[in-house]
Amino acid sequence: MEPEGSRIQDDPHVKVMMAGSTLRKVKSRSWKKQRHFRLLEDGQTIWYKSRWAGRGHSTFSISELEAVREGHQSEVLLSIAEEFPADLCFTLVFHGRQGNLDLVADSPEEARAWIQGVRKLIHKTQTMDEKERLDQWVWDWFQKADKNKDGKMTFKEVRKLLKMMNVDMNEEHALHLFTMADKSDSGSLEIEQFVLFYKMLTQRDEVWKVFQDYSGDGEKLMLEELENFLKIEQQEGEQSVQHAPELIDRYEPSESAKKQGAMSFDGFQMYLCSQEGSIFKPEHRELHQDMSQPLSHYFISSSHNTYLLEDQLRGHSSLEAYIQALKRGCRCVEVDCWEGSDGEPVVYHGHTLTSKIIFRDVVSTLKEYAFKTSDFPVILSLENHCGVEQQTVMARHLSQILGNTLLTTPLDGTIPQQLPSPQELKGKILLKAKKIGGLEVCPDETLTDEVSDDEEMPNDEAESVSAENPPAECSNHNAKQKKSKLSRELSDLVVYCKSVHFHGFEHARSHGKCYEMSSFSESKAKKLAKEAGADFVQYNSRQLSRIYPSGLRTDSSNYNPQEMWSVGCQIVALNFQTAGLEMDLNDGLFRQNGRCGFVLKPDFMRDGNTRFSPEKPEERQGHKPLRLSIQVISGQQLPKVNQKEGSIVDPLVRVEIYGVPQDQTKEETSHINNNGFNPVWNETLNFIIHAPELDLVRFVVEDYDKASRNDFIGQFTLPFTCIQPGYRHIHLLSRDGTAIPPSSLFVNISISELT
Repeated sequence: MEPEGSRIQDDPHVKVMMAGSTLRKVKSRSWKKQRHFRLLEDGQTIWYKSRWAGRGHSTFSISELEAVREGHQSEVLLSIAEEFPADLCFTLVFHGRQGNLDLVADSPEEARAWIQGVRKLIHKTQTMDEKERLDQWVWDWFQKADKNKDGKMTFKEVRKLLKMMNVDMNEEHALHLFTMADKSDSGSLEIEQFVLFYKMLTQRDEVWKVFQDYSGDGEKLMLEELENFLKIEQQEGEQSVQHAPELIDRYEPSESAKKQGAMSFDGFQMYLCSQEGSIFKPEHRELHQDMSQPLSHYFISSSHNTYLLEDQLRGHSSLEAYIQALKRGCRCVEVDCWEGSDGEPVVYHGHTLTSKIIFRDVVSTLKEYAFKTSDFPVILSLENHCGVEQQTVMARHLSQILGNTLLTTPLDGTIPQQLPSPQELKGKILLKAKKIGGLEVCPDETLTDEVSDDEEMPNDEAESVSAENPPAECSNHNAKQKKSKLSRELSDLVVYCKSVHFHGFEHARSHGKCYEMSSFSESKAKKLAKEAGADFVQYNSRQLSRIYPSGLRTDSSNYNPQEMWSVGCQIVALNFQTAGLEMDLNDGLFRQNGRCGFVLKPDFMRDGNTRFSPEKPEERQGHKPLRLSIQVISGQQLPKVNQKEGSIVDPLVRVEIYGVPQDQTKEETSHINNNGFNPVWNETLNFIIHAPELDLVRFVVEDYDKASRNDFIGQFTLPFTCIQPGYRHIHLLSRDGTAIPPSSLFVNISISELT
């Protein structure tokens, strides 16, 4: 037996992959080696090895792949373009932060077969429903464990497999289930019998109990019983009447139950494990916010030093970093431009050993990928270290490559009193840089190319490497910047994002223009947030601010963005290439609203007269604190942290709240010894929430270790306002923010007003 839907193996392109091909794996101009690649019988695993390396081989799963790019679409393949034509080349792109695989086929036909074949397999993986996905997962494990490939598993093999699956179970119990599944008394299980064994093993008593509470006959939920469950437990109110039949239609596998208008236990479990049964409100996943307000009214997903894939001192500068950030929904990218030796400006981290890329190529990449994930505008934040001549070259590239995608004049030709909206700026790229004069100046006035002191703004980096924190890497860096000369051509391309030096909130109130924006280092922003939070919130209702990591973070680490969002800062720039809590928060905030990269700020931060202060949320009109109660019931199929044979996790769950200072807190469950398969905690964690509209909730699962730091197992972060109450599954993500099915937590959540 094969998992359902595996007929894709009959596809001619997939057949070529299964037969295997010799492809060149390319790492650089000088490193090009032949490797034998083939798709294994499971239709899910790609296996490859070198001809010479005895028994050594590598594998990866189709589910790890995000896309296939045809032709010369990576720096590596571009560098060998002369040697290998585009129709032989392709790039396999992995999810998360795993490096891509650049490959060259022997013939265009072979390249085509792999490109099309992998695309079909990726599509199939992405469109599987929960049941197919679980079947595939069980099937994959069976394949892995069936060492002699006879399609059967003895009890000894099954015991070993359970260890691999993070299950440490009572041997008698396992043997009892094994005997029940071994219908033919042969002492081994075939795949169908193994699936039955697995089902018995994963029988979820905690879900069964909930089902029993609402089922009259203990066998099924009649329509009215399901409605009651949705109304009472899932807090769906009147909506449950129309929702119940939809759920039966969508998740009930048994035709006879469907005919009765009922839901079996299998259907109930499938609904709870689906997106609709997840913790995230389905309607908030879609684009649902008002997109017609001024840009300053939105949080904007923003990246710092976007060109870096690694650290700030020796890292690799890469176009791939821009592609990855834009695909993650980033809407503000940063480009550090320096003089190139041949008249072409280059992009890299100045005064360090990071590699260089050509400015022109960055602009071309931007043109191609800016609007693949979201239609809303992209801000190109320019760190300009070039002289006037190369600035003019930059202006020319921007105009020629981006064409009318680049916004170069105010929308309706008038001087704005407030910034335009994301809706009005759809499909546009905005340049953030210094500008000679303002939008009010007629272009034909004669102006010197000197920037007046008043408008002189130290470059972000210069500000972050001031005398109090000199950079470790740049002893030759003169922090006192000389008067910079600006190219008129480049200056003219700046419309709504003119970089200016910040002269205080008072000055901004009386003189600030809505299209002027300042950049603040994290330490400066923190200080302002603490000392003048309400002023900062008010300032941000009208003008944009950009926050960037301190110059001392040479390891590309990040700061907590939540503190900056709490005072309404829109462009809170993070190192997208660095996994961890801070990027989890960024992904969490921007997971809503269709992942379009813009999230509308709460109404009390948009009003120009607002006096909201994150330090005193209780002073806001209509303030109602909420109680959040989370019963952490159980975990399912948690991934192994340690691949060592016989090591099994001791999981605990921590719930962390990030928001206004008063709400910052965390609570955790106890740990469960030796069970990553189906740990049951049944512990309730309680929180009081003062500013629900600003808070993010992060669920973290860790492997408890009394001797050293706990190991990370998985996490999921979401805005408090996107939480669905009731019995919910939380589908965990890896450190990279990619899915790790079927790992999940099962919780029961209630939200009530504090009385």
